[in-house]
Amino acid sequence: MIRARPFDYPYDGKLDPKAVGLLIIDLQTDYLSNDGYFARKGYDPEPLRAIIPAVERLVSAARAVGCRIIWTRQGYRSDVADASPYDKWRAARAGIELVAGDSAALLRGSPGYDIIPELAPHPGDIVIDKTANGAFYQTDLELVLKAQGITHLLFSGATTDVCVHTTLREATDRKYQCLLVEDACASCDAYAHEAAIHMVTVEDGIFGVVATVDSVIAGLAAAPPAE
Repeated sequence: MIRARPFDYPYDGKLDPKAVGLLIIDLQTDYLSNDGYFARKGYDPEPLRAIIPAVERLVSAARAVGCRIIWTRQGYRSDVADASPYDKWRAARAGIELVAGDSAALLRGSPGYDIIPELAPHPGDIVIDKTANGAFYQTDLELVLKAQGITHLLFSGATTDVCVHTTLREATDRKYQCLLVEDACASCDAYAHEAAIHMVTVEDGIFGVVATVDSVIAGLAAAPPAE
């Protein structure tokens, strides 16, 4: 059982690590760098980098008890064939050119597209590549979750208000039991971060529940060991 709000997780008290997936959303170099996407948009990416130690602790604890570790990466095809004129227009407004070599372009196969080195996925982790804010849209995430027997999801990463929240909402609609780890996710906009956390809890947890890294780690440690 994980202490959470507005109620403890899972709701029935049956916490099986083998059925839990930890999603780490889009902690990529192009997002967290000082010359990356968010910096070009006029934001300070430091709040995103600040959660790295918390995410490290969370990943280590989840992996130790047998949860599946799932990373997502967002970006365009390397040939940019999936970028619409609107995508290119929005990028240009921030001085971003969707070509190889631009440190904010988020192109698949470029060095900046990868998960930051501090959190490099381990062999056996699952990596989902996506082109939209939600990790379920036109990806094989749901197929992977069903194949792995995962029914419960923990959410971390960036940004709380956009890609994390969109994926959480998608998961809720698909009947997964969702928990947002509030200090293992971040936004470059503090108000949006706090609002996104609050929205999870409205209507008595309409999108799931919220907990801290410490509460998640304690709850996972007390769960029956994975077979």
